[in-house]
Amino acid sequence: MQKIRIAIFGASGYSGAELLRYLVRHPRAQIVALSAESSVGKAVADLYPALRGLDLPIFEKTDADSLKGKADLVFLALPHTESMKIAPSLVAAGLKVIDLSGDFRLADAGLYPEWYKVEHLAAGYLGQAVYGLSEIHTDLIRKASLVANPGCYTTTSILALYPLLKAGWLKTSSIIIDAKSGVTGAGRKLTQSNTFSEVDGNFSTYKVGGVHQHTPEIEQELSAAAGKKVMVTFTPHLLPINRGILATSYGDLAKPAEVKDLLKCLADFYQGKPFIRVLPEGVLPVLRDVNGTNLFEVGVKIDARTNRAIVVSATDNLGKGAAGQAVQNMNLMFGFDEMAGLDVIPLPI
Repeated sequence: MQKIRIAIFGASGYSGAELLRYLVRHPRAQIVALSAESSVGKAVADLYPALRGLDLPIFEKTDADSLKGKADLVFLALPHTESMKIAPSLVAAGLKVIDLSGDFRLADAGLYPEWYKVEHLAAGYLGQAVYGLSEIHTDLIRKASLVANPGCYTTTSILALYPLLKAGWLKTSSIIIDAKSGVTGAGRKLTQSNTFSEVDGNFSTYKVGGVHQHTPEIEQELSAAAGKKVMVTFTPHLLPINRGILATSYGDLAKPAEVKDLLKCLADFYQGKPFIRVLPEGVLPVLRDVNGTNLFEVGVKIDARTNRAIVVSATDNLGKGAAGQAVQNMNLMFGFDEMAGLDVIPLPI
């Protein structure tokens, strides 16, 4: 069975390590190169002892030119604004690229100075980049050379609301997303705000007031669903846990509805999608049921007093919110079984 040759840039971070966890058991994946500027010459097990015993390359410097003829696919697990410097040369060399940063997620280059504080260095590639929300843009991903893998907050929020907005169940002017993430969502680089003493026993908001960089990404996709401009109030929170995202989204009902109507809308839209779990009426997601997986779970309640839908969704921020979805997109791009390498179950306790 022929395997595809894979390189991972930024492989020493949490998303990079999670990519390795999935790819080493993927029947069609061969990892040929790993880069990490801060860990050149080190073995993966030096950073992640849990990955001892695996036959993996050592970390090397990031060198796009060296991959020509050596790799078929490159995962870019780099900080925001770094991938735009590298991706164009990889795509031009005929490699497929899946970028886990925000560098190619926004279709409008004019939004980058406001939200990422940079002018986009590869704006000509935004038009060919496919937003990699696997269940929404499946057919486009299958034909793509450059996939912009969505972030964790965006995946958890968009998947919950997209079908309901598309079907006209929610008023587009009323969307509020209240989302909470584990600490690994901030990456492996140490900052004061994600040290143990700051996080343990604590719970906090950050980037409040419509300033989080994922806001335009969410609005871009939800506007496409609704067929008109959608603006959201998005507030992220930091949980004192390692991983997982729970989002509670609110939207005023645009027409009379019962919970069963909204659940049917979600179930019909995601029929046949193996990683989507629409929960029965009366059941809402919890993080433990998705952590360590590429699963997305969603449940619905209606506040009849305020005529408002409450949509609760959960993912693993490193799984469906990052590396898991990236591997799912790889499977689509290369015509593999969509579940290849991803058919794991959550820890039951």
